[in-house]
Amino acid sequence: MRVLSGLEPKGVLRFFEEIAAIPHGSHNTRAISDYLADFARARGLRFRQDAADNVIIWKDASPGYEDAPAVMLQGHMDMVCEKAPGCEKDMAREGLELFVEGDEIGARGTTLGADDGIAVAMALAVLDDDAIAHGPLECLFTADEEVGMLGAQALDCGDLKARYLLNIDSAEEGVLTVSCAGSARMLCTLPVTRAPYAGTTLRLAVRGLFGGHSGEEIHRGRGNANLLLGRALQAVADRTELRLIRAEGGSKDNAIPREAEALLRVKDPEAAQSAVSALDAALRRELQLTDPGVSLSLSPAESGELPMTEESSRRSLCFLFCVPNGVQSMSPSVPGLVQSSLNLGQLRTEADCLRARIMVRSGVNSLRDETARRVALLAETLGGRAEISTAYSAWEYRPDSPLRETMVQVFRELYGKEPRVTGLHAGLECGVLTGKMPWLDCISFAPDLLNIHTPCERLRIASTQRVWALLLETLRRLG
Repeated sequence: MRVLSGLEPKGVLRFFEEIAAIPHGSHNTRAISDYLADFARARGLRFRQDAADNVIIWKDASPGYEDAPAVMLQGHMDMVCEKAPGCEKDMAREGLELFVEGDEIGARGTTLGADDGIAVAMALAVLDDDAIAHGPLECLFTADEEVGMLGAQALDCGDLKARYLLNIDSAEEGVLTVSCAGSARMLCTLPVTRAPYAGTTLRLAVRGLFGGHSGEEIHRGRGNANLLLGRALQAVADRTELRLIRAEGGSKDNAIPREAEALLRVKDPEAAQSAVSALDAALRRELQLTDPGVSLSLSPAESGELPMTEESSRRSLCFLFCVPNGVQSMSPSVPGLVQSSLNLGQLRTEADCLRARIMVRSGVNSLRDETARRVALLAETLGGRAEISTAYSAWEYRPDSPLRETMVQVFRELYGKEPRVTGLHAGLECGVLTGKMPWLDCISFAPDLLNIHTPCERLRIASTQRVWALLLETLRRLG
């Protein structure tokens, strides 16, 4: 039996539940791409599926709307796959287990994928219902947005003619997003050498952090497990001789890491424990409002690996302790909007190197590049290197926007109040798409999504109903 059966809007939530049953994490989108192609094929709609798994579905205008400008409905099909501690679900092969609790939809033990499954579901519900009034539609479903907007970057836009783009990939009802930050994904590599060292092997663990989206929640002051690990390692090194064996933390560069741990060998384990206990108490005070469950622990461990040399350990600790992270500057023109930030999202150790994956974001391309250069210079000074794997430009504010004017008017009439028109300190595919289709007039909106990119992710049902009504009336007005 369907968990969401009987809930409104029926069409939207029916498709959302079907999507949830299909594994669709980033880099694992072929099954959901085929599902979308089959959807179009079954309804006789023209579609294109490309090698990157992107799918475009066209639908002719409703009677009387034939001369209206084409509208693109757009969202991404991939989701961030995060699990709660102890959850054994294989998200690469198994669908999600949805549940309803009051006004909220969640998934047991995992992320929900409403970012951005709700966009896919709404677009499918529009395509499926011939009673909905609209002009010509181009529905674009992109792949691998969460790992660098790879689908959008690979997309051939030669057959796309839409004038307006409705991107359903925000996270707060009542907010109309009209610009977004650009980003650069960085890989920093520090070479290490190893040598025997006699001492006590210990495991240092950072646990209990809340995490979250590295763009939309970077301003909340939540702890970054990788940075706290570096802080703890340096605190131990200040008390006793230390050799680092390995350091690991985080799973996505666009998610604030919730857990991290290191194996280390020390000369004086009691001094190490004293340092960790003192820092644990300090962190509980510092993060009592943002991460009340934070904990720092040190325990005996065994490892057959050679530790890093004194010099390699020192360089690794220096990088983890000194690398910039979090909010770097605030927008001077939009109150409360982060202008530039970065997030050390993934930390891994190999036999001969330490690797850190960092996402830099900024609404100003020159500041994005300046922040990335600062990180690169630190890595280079420590004998390493930094590479930018993917980058995309910011989506800049458009002073003259008929789409914005229309949607603000519709919102005002439906809600009886003004929407908040603002920018977003996160990446949206509007930036990539406007780079390829500069004539596009874009806006991004969505129902309320809570705690995205975490196992506590939730979708609010009543909000989804209201935003669905906003979408339908906007389509009607644009015709």
